Amino acid sequence: MQKIIRVTTVPISLGKLLQGQLKFMSQYYDVIGISGREGETLDQVSKQEEIRVIPIEMTRKITPVKDLKAVYALYKVFKKEKPDIVHSHTPKAGTLSMLAAKLAGVPHRLHTIAGLPLLEATGAKRKLLDTVEKATYRCATKIYPNSSGLYQIILKNKYTSPQKLKVLANGSSNGIDTSFFDPELYSESDNLKLSNSLGITNADKVIVYVGRLVKDKGIEELINAFKKISDIRNDVKLLLVGTYEKELDPLSKETEEEINTNPNIITVGWRDDVRPYFAISDVLAFPSYREGFPNVVMQAASMGVASIVTDINGCNEIITDGVNGKIIPVKDTEKLFENIKILVEDDDLRIVMASKARDSITSRYERKVVWKSILEEYCSL
Repeated sequence: MQKIIRVTTVPISLGKLLQGQLKFMSQYYDVIGISGREGETLDQVSKQEEIRVIPIEMTRKITPVKDLKAVYALYKVFKKEKPDIVHSHTPKAGTLSMLAAKLAGVPHRLHTIAGLPLLEATGAKRKLLDTVEKATYRCATKIYPNSSGLYQIILKNKYTSPQKLKVLANGSSNGIDTSFFDPELYSESDNLKLSNSLGITNADKVIVYVGRLVKDKGIEELINAFKKISDIRNDVKLLLVGTYEKELDPLSKETEEEINTNPNIITVGWRDDVRPYFAISDVLAFPSYREGFPNVVMQAASMGVASIVTDINGCNEIITDGVNGKIIPVKDTEKLFENIKILVEDDDLRIVMASKARDSITSRYERKVVWKSILEEYCSL
């Protein structure tokens, strides 16, 4: 049986972003997962996906000494295991494992692009990150942008040639399990119980955000837009599902203070299962600056929730403006406010969009369709 090694920087990417995929692939290949340990998380991935795992610490920041150590550790594993394919996800894992795999003589070196954090960088840092990105692509034999928009961005920035690039299926790294993200799994009593526990009444409209509470997800704009909503209506709640990243991308003190003091903003922190929160929500607000192919938008739509997203790759492929949601410009607080206000006040419009949201996912992004497309790609190699 041929051997594939899948690499991510941190275990949560291996276990959550690729959930189920590694187990599926292990029917056809000997699959090994590599990521950092972070407590017992990597071991949990091993049990969940029924694969062998190897811990190698990789940082998400620029740390030259630690990065070189990680490259050497990866190189030793690749020389020992002799995989036919190394397939990486997440930026740092891609750079380190593609370099190590090339040095180790791995024949097929694949890297999936699920977003480009460097797009928000400027000056010397941007030049450095551009150089690293190009080096990663040179070491890889194939690059898989997980959206058509990313494909075009990569070409525009001349990171690699079109011959190395391919978008699999209709986009997305792992698709959506629409039988899992299904609003029918939640009864009215389930939803009422959760709503009551959060102080949400039947009269309230709920705007939900799921993800990291950081600047580049548009949280500053979201909080400012919601503050304007709160000034004119007291029956709209903002439900924030996620955690801060104060070291990598902190919010302003003013934004944090508004989150902490506005009685209509509800924070629940990190949740392993976000479905109950979608089930009690009316609209997803996702004003991110950059994405690859955002799972959150697919999850919300699969749960029958209309979305407001920014006009960026991934988001503008999942959402069709005026059909299953609304698309607004990036970093535009006023447009975000206007569209939240429209969907809060126009019940008929919101309900029609929500009714079309789930079909837009089941017809294009069902998980097994994505898995089969990746499997066919592996076989073609």
